[in-house]
Amino acid sequence: MITHGKNGGIEHPFAYDGLDRVIHEHARLSVLTSLVAHPRGLPFPDLKQLCALTDGNLNRHLAVLERAGLVAICKGYQRGRAQTLCRITAEGRRRYLDYLTVLEQVLLDAGAAVKRPRAAAAV
Repeated sequence: MITHGKNGGIEHPFAYDGLDRVIHEHARLSVLTSLVAHPRGLPFPDLKQLCALTDGNLNRHLAVLERAGLVAICKGYQRGRAQTLCRITAEGRRRYLDYLTVLEQVLLDAGAAVKRPRAAAAV
């Protein structure tokens, strides 16, 4: 059923514009979820393991997230060895939480659609 807004325009209740394309890709969603759970950041090898990604895949996805301002990559040394630390930025956390809010609405809408009687869904 298509509904019309106050001004006669068609509403698009299932468009979900808030599903940020940068975040929505499953590997980047995994990276951001890992980093939200570890706000101080994670060393590259730990992040790679948590997300089940190869070095190359993780590098590519981190580059996209860094360009978007969602993660910060810090290269340094620890115990005389090179280390890359990845952490989520304040902007990344904000956008991730906004994304989750929209994703929650997707789940609520899908659950409501599944529970609707078949006759009403066919109209």
